Amino acid sequence: MAACISFISLRDRIYRTSFSNAGLKSSASDLGDGTVIHSWVPRKAKPQKPNLVLIHGFGANAMWQWGELVARLTPRFNVYVPDLVFFGESYTTRADRSEGFQARCLMRALRGWGVGRVSVVGVSYGGFVGYSMAAQFGEEVERVVLVCAGVCLEEKDTEEGMFEVKNADEASSILMPQRAEQLRELMKLAFYKPVTSVPACFLNDYINVMCSENLQERKELIHALHNGRKLSQLPKIQQPTLVIWGEHDRIFPLELAHRLVRFSF
Repeated sequence: MAACISFISLRDRIYRTSFSNAGLKSSASDLGDGTVIHSWVPRKAKPQKPNLVLIHGFGANAMWQWGELVARLTPRFNVYVPDLVFFGESYTTRADRSEGFQARCLMRALRGWGVGRVSVVGVSYGGFVGYSMAAQFGEEVERVVLVCAGVCLEEKDTEEGMFEVKNADEASSILMPQRAEQLRELMKLAFYKPVTSVPACFLNDYINVMCSENLQERKELIHALHNGRKLSQLPKIQQPTLVIWGEHDRIFPLELAHRLVRFSF
């Protein structure tokens, strides 16, 4: 049987072209401690525009998360679209797997690119990182948008049955699918009305391109996000914050949005 053309690799090239056409360029910042942060940054930032950082979630890299939106945002903002550590072209040799570490890495990279005050938009896992940036760097983060980001979850929520997984290991197996059947299950969780007729060769192509690297490190990121997490230890942020959620979200249930609002406002 003939192999499928790699649609995912083709789509990746299309995204690269669209980012370039939107006035962005690929840039890597070596932080000097074994960490490199890759990001799409403005070819020429304009001082009169506000700075906007778009932070992707766990199931994608920067291009795949934000590819449909950058062209709409660059006319109004200096847009920065980083790959989080262990996604895309960002990596570290350090052992820290916390969202706080991710936040510090992004801020150090932004400073290296000469960025001043920023607003951040974080989707899902990216929202955890964006929230941490706001908590750690209150003078540099002006506004925050959290999209389906369960920053108020606690480890006991899993034990009490809030989620459709029983522990962090099970979450890892779902979020990092290695077979077409696993990716179909992830699609059922991630989309309200998932497409059910995707050929297996396309699913396997996606797994090969997007889900085959840094598996152990990404598993450690999930464990760091979950293990020992308590709401009482979460710092409050002071920035104006917009919370956006899907009412049928099955990864981070809507209750976490209500909890976040009660906690923060």
